[in-house]
Amino acid sequence: MAISILIVEDSSTMRSLIASTLESLGDYEVIEAGSGFEALKILPGRRFDLIITDINMPDINGLELVNFVRSHPRYRETPLMIVTTEKSAEDRAKGIALGANTYITKPFAAEALKAAVLQLLDETRV
Repeated sequence: MAISILIVEDSSTMRSLIASTLESLGDYEVIEAGSGFEALKILPGRRFDLIITDINMPDINGLELVNFVRSHPRYRETPLMIVTTEKSAEDRAKGIALGANTYITKPFAAEALKAAVLQLLDETRV
């Protein structure tokens, strides 16, 4: 069965880059959402093995999305990765404190993203 990943990113170019990077790993089903609001409409309809979100988005930002995911019983244990341009230690600490498992800053190397995703998925399958 394919690994199901939700990418929440307002930049279509960045969404495509992340999606193509992950699809190159093998049997991954990638669903894309262009905003936090769109993600909230998608989440009730299915289960995901991983959620990747940006922070800076219109309507519902990534930190609000992380907070929602962690407070909802269905998604509480779903691995969550933040991929963002926010590089400060404060931003990283806030994202992790809200419940993100991993925090990667843009620009990133494709290999670094792949390694982080594989590690995160491996940790959560134990």
